[in-house]
Amino acid sequence: MKALVYHGAGEKAWEDVPDAAIHDRTDAVVRVDAVTICGTDLHILGGDVPEVTPGRILGHEAVGTVTAIGSGVCTLAVGDRVLISCITSCGRCRYCREARYGQCLGGGGWILGHLIDGTQAEYVRVPFADNSTHPIPNGVTDEQMIVLADILPTSYEVGVLNGAVRPGDVVAVVGAGPIGLAAILTAQLFSPSRIVAIDLADSRLEAARKFGADIVVNNSRDDPAAVIAELTSGLGADVTIEAVGTPQTFDMAVRLVRPGGHVANIGVHGAPATLHLEDIWSKNLTITTGLVDTYSTPTLIGLVASHQLDTSPMITHRFALGDFEAAYDTFARAAHTGALKVLLTRSDS
Repeated sequence: MKALVYHGAGEKAWEDVPDAAIHDRTDAVVRVDAVTICGTDLHILGGDVPEVTPGRILGHEAVGTVTAIGSGVCTLAVGDRVLISCITSCGRCRYCREARYGQCLGGGGWILGHLIDGTQAEYVRVPFADNSTHPIPNGVTDEQMIVLADILPTSYEVGVLNGAVRPGDVVAVVGAGPIGLAAILTAQLFSPSRIVAIDLADSRLEAARKFGADIVVNNSRDDPAAVIAELTSGLGADVTIEAVGTPQTFDMAVRLVRPGGHVANIGVHGAPATLHLEDIWSKNLTITTGLVDTYSTPTLIGLVASHQLDTSPMITHRFALGDFEAAYDTFARAAHTGALKVLLTRSDS
């Protein structure tokens, strides 16, 4: 089979690799029908994730069709359409029993495209398949489902729920890429009074409006602190969500929040960020971080299937499976191409 293989910082290739196969009784092999690229993949290619070693197949978001199951798989059958979760769960360890699957001690967590071969391939082996896949409801397309592999539960859990968004809140989302847009979309489930999107790219701010942002701020031209101060009588945002992963955007999220407010960091940081405790120690802030656990995925699937959440506008560019060079280039230059999520699909899917 063919797969996208990481060969060190900045190096990748679509090439022949051994076929995905059952290794353990709880495995399934899934034919990849549609796959996407995550910002974390760009961090890997930038050398920010040293655990990813040369030879690893990239990717952790896909939908597909089950082609083989191990003897211990109970809930899947060959031919089933499934969502492959970005988080794998053994289902037995302390953290999995607490629904903190991202911290799995039994061989799961974020492993696909990280510690084991991932989904940017024609086929993928999925460990603990009963716990790590979700059936695709009738009437839900691959395009609608693909964002439920990672960005929607990540933004909802690590941003909106960890940030404790409540009715009437002013929510500032720093970064209007796919993660920030998913945070804007799911924050609306809690009826905030205003959602402010902050980004340097006008194309992404335009997308933020379409996803539900009330106010957009290009911080290369305008001061987001002044905008939020005017909205809140000088207090600051109730919740700020950091959705980029740079020291500058984290510092902005902390500066924009009110005393007693909540900073929810979603962004993957490749460099240290300074926490200025000398300035904020007296402000009673709550600052949370997190790797997604995906405990919310069934709920989000239900909301998509019932048309209460519309994820389809997230897919902006489409490619054939294997055309990863063009897809990565388009995604990496999102400020110029307008890309949100790119989708690569099999020609026969």
